[in-house]
Amino acid sequence: MKIKGDWKTRRIWIDGKELLPGRSQKVANHSPDGFNWGYGGSGPAQLALAILLRLLPKDKAVCRYQKFKWDVIARLPQSDFEIDLDPEGYV
Repeated sequence: MKIKGDWKTRRIWIDGKELLPGRSQKVANHSPDGFNWGYGGSGPAQLALAILLRLLPKDKAVCRYQKFKWDVIARLPQSDFEIDLDPEGYV
């Protein structure tokens, strides 16, 4: 799975399809302003939850997204990025 982020717009794409924050904000609204990355705050939490909701059932995503935030999202550069993520490690 390829995840791409645009730092200027804070937009995210997973395998070429844009990831929007709305669904994840209905589960836990950490960041009304949307996604962010490169640190351990509310925008990265929103992004981690949104990504895991794309991969997992809601209950599993909710249990795992904070760890995913620290393991992956907080470590991304505070700039544009593109990573390959093996979803098997989080399923």
